[in-house]
Amino acid sequence: MVGGKVAVAALSAVVLIGTGYYANRIDSFTDSLTTADVIDAPPVEKPADGANDILMVGMDSRTDAQGHPLSKEQLAMLSAGVSNGELNTDTLILIRIPNDGSPVVGISVPRDSYVDIPGYGQHKINSAYLRAKNDAYKQLKNDGVTDEAELQVRSNQEGAKNLIATMQDLTGATIDHYAEVNLLGFYDITNAIGGIDVCLKAAVKDRYSGANFPAGPQTLAGTQALAFVRQRHGLPNGDLDRIQRQQTFMSGMAKKVFSGDMLTPGSDTLDALQAAIQKSVVLDKGWNVMQFAQQMMGITGGKVGFQTIPHGTIDLKTESDGSAIEIDPTAVKDFVSSLLGTKDKGKKDTKDPKEPAGQDDASGNEKITVNVRNATGLSGLAGSVADALAAKGFKQGDVGNAASRQSTVVRYATGEQDSGNRVAGALGGNMQVEEDANLPPGSVTVLLGGDYGGPGASGSDGGASSGDGLTGRPVLNLSGARAAQPAAPGPDQSGCIN
Repeated sequence: MVGGKVAVAALSAVVLIGTGYYANRIDSFTDSLTTADVIDAPPVEKPADGANDILMVGMDSRTDAQGHPLSKEQLAMLSAGVSNGELNTDTLILIRIPNDGSPVVGISVPRDSYVDIPGYGQHKINSAYLRAKNDAYKQLKNDGVTDEAELQVRSNQEGAKNLIATMQDLTGATIDHYAEVNLLGFYDITNAIGGIDVCLKAAVKDRYSGANFPAGPQTLAGTQALAFVRQRHGLPNGDLDRIQRQQTFMSGMAKKVFSGDMLTPGSDTLDALQAAIQKSVVLDKGWNVMQFAQQMMGITGGKVGFQTIPHGTIDLKTESDGSAIEIDPTAVKDFVSSLLGTKDKGKKDTKDPKEPAGQDDASGNEKITVNVRNATGLSGLAGSVADALAAKGFKQGDVGNAASRQSTVVRYATGEQDSGNRVAGALGGNMQVEEDANLPPGSVTVLLGGDYGGPGASGSDGGASSGDGLTGRPVLNLSGARAAQPAAPGPDQSGCIN
């Protein structure tokens, strides 16, 4: 069966659309939202920066947000087939929305990540929702609930709670809000905004997802957009390439929403978006939509940066789940903490309060020698970036020039991906990270491309951080830059991806 691996791009668009949408139609919109009571009471101590961490989920679901099954016509339109009882959360992104106008950052978690699921042991993370949902469904039936829509909605709520708990355990972040979109929602939203422009390095054809695209630039919506973000078979890096597609599509969707006039009150696009959201999007019950809309209005220039959690082998053999992606929970927590800054330290930190803030983030950096190469033609850039890295505790290596290139890349020695991720994180994370067998152990090389805008670049603050930990870091500019991919090769110089 073709699995509906819907991209979280739709959810992000819904959030970003809110910038203008809620202000114009807040009453009618909020009254029509489908909500679920899935977030526990907030911690007593609120973070000083007021940031929100949102879990955004793309759901392989053949029901709408109200629990009603999709029609045969709708399933055929989505190329979704019929349900065998499967329900996977195949796209997971943790989104940090700062409260000071700083850039948004998104952290992707691969669907096949092999992690601890509360109450169920170690399994792929995309089964966390389904395992709890199935148990809740059986219990509700035993308790005498007979209405199928009610069974779906209430059991889905328990599935979402377990997924949230799993993500919090994995990342160390405290999730403030939850948003979920299903197959139909993604289809309708991409159609409503007229599709998204993408570019492929090579032609692809995949019977599982229905993807059948030529090489080069093209505009995708509806069924084609679903196939684009669902495909993983036949791609060089499997699920990691799919994550890259999802992030690229997500940023393109946000760019289109911000750049046009589709949010004009009374427009056909706005009406179509409202209908799509009502049918197919679920938000947590405690989400103050108006307050969040006001927060979104302060985001600087519509900028978003993307990352993917660090991982080991993508072919980990497991007895229960087959081939999975190896995950080191400690490395993931350290990685997420470095990206999300001080918020969760304020919520959960159990360190000695006398210990200097931020010390953990730099621990171990002194063991990594970083060479910096300037491939931009801008005089002095390599030296400035090397100095910025040295200020973060890294050992300074060689500094020099390289052949001109557009994209920035961080290269690490064999088996030392964590070192590459550390350096990329210190520079903002919005860059390709890849292994280089020619590098000696303990070393990393940074090739600065024309897209670089982080610490040490002209106009940067050299990496000084603020409450959200992102000041001075390069981010995805929705006016045309690309999404970052630390786990799979990024776009080529023309902006095309796998």
